[in-house]
Amino acid sequence: MADRSLTDKLCNASASGNLHEVSILLQDGAHVNGFNTYKRTALQVVKLGNSALVEHLLVARADPNIRDPVLSLTVTHDAAREGFADAVRALIQHGADVNLVDEKGNLPLHLAAREGHLTVVQLLMEHTINPQTPNGQGYTAGQLAREHRRIDTADYIDAYLGSREYHLWVIKIFVFKRYLKEIINKCSNCAFSGG
Repeated sequence: MADRSLTDKLCNASASGNLHEVSILLQDGAHVNGFNTYKRTALQVVKLGNSALVEHLLVARADPNIRDPVLSLTVTHDAAREGFADAVRALIQHGADVNLVDEKGNLPLHLAAREGHLTVVQLLMEHTINPQTPNGQGYTAGQLAREHRRIDTADYIDAYLGSREYHLWVIKIFVFKRYLKEIINKCSNCAFSGG
């Protein structure tokens, strides 16, 4: 296991955006998901606008779903809130769960909508299981966008939720759940034999 000083160096290099140093430290055995003195990983402290560095850490198997110890945020929450579309795209491609909520019940979608980051909202709408999920204060992403006067974002969300493709997707999910339930019921009645 990598020692704390190596992990601290990796996190410092990541925070300063030094891709070359991050590469060297990973080659020297720094654990990509190791925690620094402040209980953060290299991906949690990375400059999210540095797409090459974000991608490098993800390729090195950085876990995009590790939560911040204070606010229970993931890196996807941070990238969505700040409007880093390339980072959000890379995180999703490397297994980020966009359906995780922070301590206030916010999905990354809520944070992007509140800030009016339309490109990020467009990415997240495609991957969020239920884009109409309210946060801990009872607001949906669309409501947050409207309340914060992010009209283009709110209009996009409304149009997306009213689209034929979204409704077909909801129907497919419903049919899949029903089909899955039937399979489970059939399997629970099956007698399994060894051999």
